[in-house]
Amino acid sequence: MSASAVPPPSRATVCVTGASGFIAAHVVRELLERGYRVRGSVRGNPSERRHQVLAALPGARERLSLHTADLLDEHVWHTLLKGCDAVIHAASPFRLDASDPKRELIDPAIMGTRHVLGAALRAGVARVVFTSSLAAISDEPVPGKGFTEEDWNERSSATRNPYYASKAAAERAAWALEAQADGDLHLVSINPALVLGPSLGPSLNPSVAVVRDLLRGVSPALLDLNWLVADVRDVALAHVAAMELSEARGRYLCAGESLSMVRMAALLRELDLAQGYRLPRLRLTGAIGTAIARAVASRLPAGTRSYLLTHLGRALQADGSRVTRELGVAYRDVRVTLRDTVADLERWGHLQRVV
Repeated sequence: MSASAVPPPSRATVCVTGASGFIAAHVVRELLERGYRVRGSVRGNPSERRHQVLAALPGARERLSLHTADLLDEHVWHTLLKGCDAVIHAASPFRLDASDPKRELIDPAIMGTRHVLGAALRAGVARVVFTSSLAAISDEPVPGKGFTEEDWNERSSATRNPYYASKAAAERAAWALEAQADGDLHLVSINPALVLGPSLGPSLNPSVAVVRDLLRGVSPALLDLNWLVADVRDVALAHVAAMELSEARGRYLCAGESLSMVRMAALLRELDLAQGYRLPRLRLTGAIGTAIARAVASRLPAGTRSYLLTHLGRALQADGSRVTRELGVAYRDVRVTLRDTVADLERWGHLQRVV
């Protein structure tokens, strides 16, 4: 067994930070199904309703423990990671708009990363899988360029796509710590695109809100926006594979099919998922439509404004094949992802038919 390999599930303990989060909860479920012991960190009291879905997972009674931990509390992580064989660091703030982006997004992401990875190093943890984002690879689409794991977002800041800035800064901090560890810390990052799919808990993830808002007609028109999509279940599988495979190295861009807002709306109708909702039909695409959309975007809150102004009218291209080639994770059909996303939004009460 190599120094960075994780012991077999029956003998291994894995810590998952932000365990009740959208991606992390699926990671916890996958780990429990494979027989691992899991320590999950959560914000607030572990007995809160938003965390109890984890306690109901198969195997949770025997092999899951939940612990209150704040990313900014450096000392709690020393105790939590003691005796762990691997850490999947999935906790990070996620929202486009913040009144003070540096204080609310960027600094917590960096400090949380340093606290968790620093504690992992001191605890002698075999491997750390870091949940990053496509946002750490690209700040905006570049015509003619296909992004890969070799690319880094160097444009975002506290005033330009601040959420993107937080993801890039946190991942850079993680790789800097690995470099300083001189071989004693083995890091792998998973960089997912727009993550859709069913949630294991009642909270609404901001990425899934894209589908909800489209069906609710929050935008009166279909804009020239494009996303690369990854199913949350595939993203979770990529995390676990990156932890288990000793040969996994570096960054893994997790991105399947590219979907425009127009195409997403068409698929929702094709799959008979739009009945009873206010899915818009008007298009604000092409040069004139995008110019109008940009004018409207300029009056929106800073984070949303920055995102729209850097993404309207352009489609980001990226190669997510390394996840399949090296981690063995095949991407689900986007139709399956959309169908399951809508069913789950309805299940948790985030969508109600209106007509």
